[in-house]
Amino acid sequence: MLKPFNTNTVPLAQLLANAQDGTLQLPDFQRGWVWSNTHITSLLASISLKYPIGAIMTLRTGNPSVRFRTRPIEGSDVDSQVDPSVLLLDGQQRITSLYFALKSKTPVPTRDNRGKHLLRHYYANIRGCISSTADREEDGIISVPRERVITADFGRKVVMDLRTREGEISNEMFPLDIVLDANATMDWQMEYLGSGNNTGRSRLNKWKLFNEEIVTPFTTYQVPVIELEQSTSKDAVCQVFEKVNTGGVTLTVFELLTATYAAEDFNLRTDWAERKKRFGKYKLLCGDRPTDGIRETDFLQIVTLLSTLERRKEYLEMDHSDDKAPAVSCKRSAMLKLSLSDYKHWSDIVSKALERVVPFLNGEFIFRYRDLPYPTQIIPLAAIFSYLGKLATSQSARSRLRKGFWCGVLGEMYSGLTATTFANDLQDCVTWIEDGDSDDSLTMPRTVREAQFQADRLLTLRTRNSAAYKGLIALQMKRGCRNFRTGEPIDVFQYFDHSVDIIHIFPKRWCARLGYDKGLVGCIVNKTICDRQTARKIRGQVPSRYSRTLETFLNISPADLDAIYRSHDIDPTALRQDDFRAFFNSRFERLIRQIEEATGKAVNRNKNRDDSPFVDADIDPWMVKNSIVTLVKQGESQVVEFKSTARRNLFNNKKDPKIEWMVIKTLCAFLNSSGGTLLIGIDDEGNTIGIERDYDFVHRKNRDGWGLWLNDLASNALGITASTDLFVRYCEIEDRTIARIDVSPSMKPIFARVPKTNKAPHFYVRIGSASKEFQGSEILEYQKKRWRS
Repeated sequence: MLKPFNTNTVPLAQLLANAQDGTLQLPDFQRGWVWSNTHITSLLASISLKYPIGAIMTLRTGNPSVRFRTRPIEGSDVDSQVDPSVLLLDGQQRITSLYFALKSKTPVPTRDNRGKHLLRHYYANIRGCISSTADREEDGIISVPRERVITADFGRKVVMDLRTREGEISNEMFPLDIVLDANATMDWQMEYLGSGNNTGRSRLNKWKLFNEEIVTPFTTYQVPVIELEQSTSKDAVCQVFEKVNTGGVTLTVFELLTATYAAEDFNLRTDWAERKKRFGKYKLLCGDRPTDGIRETDFLQIVTLLSTLERRKEYLEMDHSDDKAPAVSCKRSAMLKLSLSDYKHWSDIVSKALERVVPFLNGEFIFRYRDLPYPTQIIPLAAIFSYLGKLATSQSARSRLRKGFWCGVLGEMYSGLTATTFANDLQDCVTWIEDGDSDDSLTMPRTVREAQFQADRLLTLRTRNSAAYKGLIALQMKRGCRNFRTGEPIDVFQYFDHSVDIIHIFPKRWCARLGYDKGLVGCIVNKTICDRQTARKIRGQVPSRYSRTLETFLNISPADLDAIYRSHDIDPTALRQDDFRAFFNSRFERLIRQIEEATGKAVNRNKNRDDSPFVDADIDPWMVKNSIVTLVKQGESQVVEFKSTARRNLFNNKKDPKIEWMVIKTLCAFLNSSGGTLLIGIDDEGNTIGIERDYDFVHRKNRDGWGLWLNDLASNALGITASTDLFVRYCEIEDRTIARIDVSPSMKPIFARVPKTNKAPHFYVRIGSASKEFQGSEILEYQKKRWRS
């Protein structure tokens, strides 16, 4: 097997001559960098002492699949039409510094140890170089300013003037920029030997010793060279470059492709700058900080995903084996193989798709780049939108894309090998959406199938560093949480106009005084979104107190404020009683349901559903009872309603569909508004009736049978998804069972269908303490206001 590289030694003089005539050049992806004056002096001293300066690495040109734009070694005056035969991959700083110092005849651009830019010439001090006690770096190799004059006393005193040959010889300072030029060195030598008072044998001996110590080491110095064969792949070239590059700076794919495309007269950098400017009008694509926003490498990954998918599909359409089909990928190796023709084919399509991703994410209430749960999730989304084209705009496609998106976010599926996940998402989602109506789990994307959420993960989501944390904040807004100050649902306009932020619902200091765990107090369950003006008003106050503050500050009734609390999935009763435990349990369950609705998958829970730290078999029923008693005392309102029974007509003691429909109307109205609580088993005057009156009309004749019946009723009339927003609990009051049904605000409009009829569905909204039906234009107007995006 042939080696992919050769090793040999090349005279330093030859390497610099090749740099001068352009046969040795740099690939354009090499970054310009100037060594410090100290580095260069040390390098020259090492060569004069015949010390090794390390091997350099080159690449033989001529491989048509590995073409880079090239540039000459800095300092050389090479015609742009000259094609190099060898590219310098490693050793740029050493060769460039040596070329400037020994070959170019121009001052060397360098810097001092503090980074100040300098222009220097380098000399060999004859006396210092031949002295057996002198330090070669300190006394032998001397750096002088560009004017070739060394001064002291702030420039007032000239210590050494080397502007003329006479000055160099009188100071015995040999210019190293002629050391590789035999004729120039001979001329300097003859003048040196023929000058000065100390002529004759002693001066000749001094020159002989200097020639042996300095001139000969430079002219005969051999540099180890590792030359990569012409057949070396681009990926291998780049990997080798990064591993041996002494600068330690990893090259981006963008820089490498820029050099590659430049060889075909295409300026990738300019092309990207124009696209980025176009993206600048979108907060989701550009971000608020210079480091935010979609990057050039992200864009290339999208293009690479699409080009590799197209190549794979073309291969399979020719009845080739799937085992050998090219992979869909956006890994580094695949990106480096992206041809200019593929880039040109897909780049405009991708740009348009990225702009279509923005309203999709805005519809999920994600408005800024920093709010993206996973910024990299834009990559597969844009690739899917690009490939599907108009098909991605259909209702069924959007529904599946939303499900896939939220499974990725809440399942925290993008924290690992994202390039592999991107490729899987693109292939799986394209197939899933093109497949149409099939909901077979086997056809679902892997991200959807494998996504899981553990209920107790809610207890550890505390900062924006977590994708699931950001996702739940967005879901809260999508559900219709209302601005505390304006009472309006928080949409993109509210979001930016009122500078919303995230606050603790129960203040940290108050919780700390009562001994509640710091981690639980800081988790997502105890946080919600709020405009900053309101946040300043209530900061640090206990809920019962800041509720009164808000009522005064906002000039709002307790019932209306409770409706706002409900829109945030906050139990107003627990909040006003400063009952952190009851509040926490209630909101924990609401967030669980939000996750299940968004992902379409059940959350993983303990067998006894005791995932919340405050759920206790003895305490929880007491909390439910206490909250119901409080609600009954407060009476019906925009977010609370009483029903004596759910099926039985108390006047004729018969099952009455009208009674059932009244329950559905109320639930539908709560869903379409800010949520609420329906108490069944309590009459309009607050008397305890109990749901036992309904048992004669349900299977099993008990509470479990009643609960199953209620679930079936809600699912049939409101839909299975809407029924997941109902949280039912029970308690005993005066030996009678009361059902408390907490309803979360829905993420989308909910219509109620009359069971077992073909009648048109009804749309209800909560107005005051009544459920009002909207029709026609009223529905459209309300929907635009309630579910803006």
